[in-house]
Amino acid sequence: MATETAGTPAPRRNWLTKELVLRTAVALADESGTGVPSMRRLAERLGIEAMSLYHHFRNKDLILDGMVDLVFSEIDLPPDDIDWRTAMRRRAVSMREVLTRHPWAIRLLDSRTNPGHATLRHQNAVIGCLRAGGFSIAGAAHAVSVLDGYIYGFTIQELSLPFESSADLEDVAGALVERMPRDEFPHLTEMILEHALKPGYSYAEEFDIGLDLILDGLQRQRESWR
Repeated sequence: MATETAGTPAPRRNWLTKELVLRTAVALADESGTGVPSMRRLAERLGIEAMSLYHHFRNKDLILDGMVDLVFSEIDLPPDDIDWRTAMRRRAVSMREVLTRHPWAIRLLDSRTNPGHATLRHQNAVIGCLRAGGFSIAGAAHAVSVLDGYIYGFTIQELSLPFESSADLEDVAGALVERMPRDEFPHLTEMILEHALKPGYSYAEEFDIGLDLILDGLQRQRESWR
């Protein structure tokens, strides 16, 4: 029986794993920003034939399920040892950071009919945190809906803005004010000059302000949802 030569590394066997396929798919989606890559493109990045993927995933939908589950696994779970409001704030901040890294995932997070373990664990932990914080089951549903709607919506808007830094904002807003008839649009002019162009302004701060408004509202309404 032939043996491997001493000192020569053994060839890798079974190196293609589900996790490797999914992480590669997520990386490709991040690069393109358009979502799940084609099976052919994914196979090319892995250096394999497309048919090899079907040994791990019967179809493309299963890859998409796994990609979404990986994204959910990156979002911080609500800790058990803090109050619901602090937990929901941390979770919102974490979710926004994750969706900024994976913008293609925003439209997909709640679309899967075959959610993975990380997805189910996350959703269960969020509901459990709200229930422990005094929300009825209906109230917890209301809270999750409004929080996720705000996080997704703000992130989409933020990613769509024509500037990334304060310097970019100054260039864009300054040029707009210069060519805009101020007497025709006095309120917009005031907001740009007296708010957006003030030193130290960052659009990202609007997220925290809006989040506080939502959390304040949830706290006021919590007892009435039975």
